[in-house]
Amino acid sequence: MSETRQLFATPFIIDRLQSAEGIRVLRDTILAEKSRDQAGVQISNIGGWHSNTQMIDWGGEAARALAFKAMTLADEATIDAGSPQQSRYGWVPEMWANVSGKTNANFHHTHPGSFWSAVAYIDDGYEGSDDPALGGELQLLDPRMPMVRMTAPDLRLKDAGGSPQNNEPMLRPQTGMIVMFPSWLQHAVRPFHGSGTRISIAINLLAARKQGQ
Repeated sequence: MSETRQLFATPFIIDRLQSAEGIRVLRDTILAEKSRDQAGVQISNIGGWHSNTQMIDWGGEAARALAFKAMTLADEATIDAGSPQQSRYGWVPEMWANVSGKTNANFHHTHPGSFWSAVAYIDDGYEGSDDPALGGELQLLDPRMPMVRMTAPDLRLKDAGGSPQNNEPMLRPQTGMIVMFPSWLQHAVRPFHGSGTRISIAINLLAARKQGQ
């Protein structure tokens, strides 16, 4: 009998922020920065507000604690093959905030230059509703796309359970959720139709050799 092995898994990490007070402080800090710098920047966002990428500086202690959380997750999910017992690498964090309202979205993109990327949801904007029509999901793109649909678009590879592999999985954000994935993984945010305000923080972790290593 033939054997099928599912190879080359892509890690996608989901965790929770534990401090409700920390979430509140981050929300207040982001809204204050948005009021100070109303123009923000335009990168992957379609509408909404995107801060500069120096939140690690202006975000205060709560931002630094969030960066440490992301770096801890990265340490747990990464191994230095050349020095398995003690990694020769550390993380340099880069951080920014996004504030989104109705119809706002983010187009597909990657984060060149970094190793891990994370998103922390400070306010999902759904205001307690579980209506799927509100959109705003984080959408991930199979790194083999579009090759897997080029020759016969209706054919799918089977997953371990025998169902078609999902080449565009989506995750509905929740307030207090933090997710992390390799920075080369293409991702987007579907148009948001909630009546609230979506507030999130993005983090890039750049790998850097430690001094003396």
